[in-house]
Amino acid sequence: MQQNSRVRRIMQLIIGLCAVVAPLVVFAAPPAGYPANYQKIIDAAKKEGKLVIYATTDTKAAEPIVKDFESLYPDIKVEYNDLNSTELYNRFIGEAAAGGGTGDITWSSSMDLQVKLVLDGHALTYKSPEARKLPAWANWKDQAYGTTYEPISIVYNKRLLKGDEIPKSHADLARALANPKLKGKIVTYDPERSGVGFSYLTQDLKNNKGFWDMAKALGHSGVKVYTSTGAMMEKVSSGEALMGYNIIGSYAFLKSKKDPSIGYLYPSDYTVVMSRVIFISKHAKNPNAAKLWLDYLLSARGQQIVSDKADLFAIRSDIKGDTTMAKLSKQLGAGAKTIPIGKETVEFLDQKKRLDFLKKWQQALGTVK
Repeated sequence: MQQNSRVRRIMQLIIGLCAVVAPLVVFAAPPAGYPANYQKIIDAAKKEGKLVIYATTDTKAAEPIVKDFESLYPDIKVEYNDLNSTELYNRFIGEAAAGGGTGDITWSSSMDLQVKLVLDGHALTYKSPEARKLPAWANWKDQAYGTTYEPISIVYNKRLLKGDEIPKSHADLARALANPKLKGKIVTYDPERSGVGFSYLTQDLKNNKGFWDMAKALGHSGVKVYTSTGAMMEKVSSGEALMGYNIIGSYAFLKSKKDPSIGYLYPSDYTVVMSRVIFISKHAKNPNAAKLWLDYLLSARGQQIVSDKADLFAIRSDIKGDTTMAKLSKQLGAGAKTIPIGKETVEFLDQKKRLDFLKKWQQALGTVK
């Protein structure tokens, strides 16, 4: 009898503990409107327990996105690797060739390098439940997706440049660069070492009939080239440089909110608009966690955080705010020149075209004859 009584007390204690602990355990459920079998992806992702991301988005900008994702899926630990675009591409290629696995997610602002990886067969085909909310140009065969809608801008030091010293368009840039005050005071990306720099300059070539004249003007002004957006912004902020050309507008927007020295503009003749391209690696060790991340990033919740907290300009038309496609489209109108995701994105990655472009660029800058 005593033994039975002891067993009953132990069972009651266990039941009581379960009643206390159970409410503290949160199990992620499929978002509303998702397929019923989506729970299988969630369960498999929990077992994987990890997600490795290779990205060009600054860690600070990505932090609120990562934190919110982990709050939804606390069983998945995100390993976020912040790399420049060329470094990301080379690391992915090297690891894929070695057969030892790569990042589960690759997320880059260098659209051409991303699309090349996809066209070379490195992406997993996955139709996101959120795909229908994207513009048609932002989805390549359910392998590569656009996640942002970001303008490429001209940045300048508001304390040191005024009025007509600030160009309003690409056509106006050559005139502005003739100002002796700007000699050695212009910065831009190095297209030889920066994937995004190469991509934006080749987009200029497509949209600007006077591109090479503008390139020569940059050369005459003693333009200095960098691989880091942050480094260029600091140069402009300090006054060591007075102007930055082809700077990612989302970073300019964010910096200007905190730094009264930073001004920026979107060229009035045309403004290139890029999108950070994401794909799931075919070599991913955690493919289900990668699917959850991709779907989250494209969801209304994820996109609102992309806009409100990361200041990266949401791509979905149903997201409201200053840093959104809806707001930017009204502002730029027909001047917006969006880079589509597709075969045309990689046109200048053809070896001959790339080398020809870089040689002509070097000649325009006066670094080679």
